[in-house]
Amino acid sequence: MSQTDVIFVDDEPDIRKAIAQALTLDDLAVSCFDNASDALAQIGRDYSGVVLCDYNMPKMDGLQLLSRLQQLDDTIPVIILTGQGDISTAVSAMQQGAYDFIEKPFNQEELVELLRHALEKRQLALENRRLKAQLKQLAKPGPRILGGSPTMQKVMATIDPILDISANILLYGETGSGKDALARYIHENSRRSSHNFVAINCGAVPENLIESELFGHEAGAFTGADKRRIGKIEHAHQGTLFLDEVESMPMPLQIKLLRVLEEQKVERLGSNQVQQVDVRIIAATKSNLKTLSDQGVFRADLYYRLNVVKVDIPPLRERKEDIPTLFHHFVLIAAARYDRESIPLNAGQATKLTHHDWPGNVRELRNLAERYVLLGPAALDETDTAQDTNVNGRRTLAELMDGFERLALISALNACHGSIKDTMVELGIARKTLYDKMKKHGLDKAEFKE
Repeated sequence: MSQTDVIFVDDEPDIRKAIAQALTLDDLAVSCFDNASDALAQIGRDYSGVVLCDYNMPKMDGLQLLSRLQQLDDTIPVIILTGQGDISTAVSAMQQGAYDFIEKPFNQEELVELLRHALEKRQLALENRRLKAQLKQLAKPGPRILGGSPTMQKVMATIDPILDISANILLYGETGSGKDALARYIHENSRRSSHNFVAINCGAVPENLIESELFGHEAGAFTGADKRRIGKIEHAHQGTLFLDEVESMPMPLQIKLLRVLEEQKVERLGSNQVQQVDVRIIAATKSNLKTLSDQGVFRADLYYRLNVVKVDIPPLRERKEDIPTLFHHFVLIAAARYDRESIPLNAGQATKLTHHDWPGNVRELRNLAERYVLLGPAALDETDTAQDTNVNGRRTLAELMDGFERLALISALNACHGSIKDTMVELGIARKTLYDKMKKHGLDKAEFKE
């Protein structure tokens, strides 16, 4: 999808060339098309620019293109170029939802100003959409996935379209990166949420017991089986089965699990009766299952069955901009659990946290937040950050200053519970300056209200 400022559609090459040169001189990135169909193919709901198109074009004219764009996203600004004196066309365009129209011949400065205003409106619409999505996300009951870093946005962009599709999902990430939380989020926000979420750690259950745990057994199936037991798979009927550390599953059990995935049937140990099941499998691993399957340690056919949709969960060191928000969230939870006061981080403390490498990922951060609530700021001294400062050695001074500024804003907003007035006093800056900096760093006061 195109991310240029302006998509210009006109079937006359001389006009395309002239407008492209004019807009480029005014620092507006423009992509030109000689027909509406090709332009439409480059525009999606996340397109952040403006569409400028001629009214008179073969096959699909300007109003038809406007109609198609309205169906796609009615907040994309569309400006129609009309012939001189063609008032009826202009009126029709405005009635159908065009942002504006401009008559030929037109003044270049007038066109540029019109395009810039339309771009501002489009950016505002996209920002409002993003904030509404965040507020909707925060208002949902159950597990939440916090973090606005690009890597986490990519994770959510992968997950959201498949929440209500019963495709199996493979979560890949380091220990403590949040695989369990993500699996619960997927379940709680899917159509299966009214049924069971059943989790089993394949690496924590002894090999001689895991088959019974998964498939269940009848009374007398083996020594000690004095009564019938429903297995995890059957218990997850119409819900979700979460298989953590799936790489630890014994090979004979992998074969049986593959059969369940293929037939959607399960047979308890000691029984000849099969039970029909409807289960969505979410598997999680910290190992490369493709490599393990190539080595013959993990069945390739099971790997492909589980890997319908793969989600790579980034380690915390690759999403450091999320650390202050996550830490504040965990502090609030711990403070409520232990009936303690939640003390917000200052900018220096927040910066220190972002310099740590976090080998234990989110789990390590959560544990530190609990110690912080119980022991106070002294708990932060336990985190050795010296070896992690500026690991890649490539951040410019401007990048470092931007990072510090963002952390200072987050810390102050956390401390003031999202109050703009109190945050202004805390940081000693004017209201407009605060709003400008919040916009620059993608921060919204609603995210910091308790």
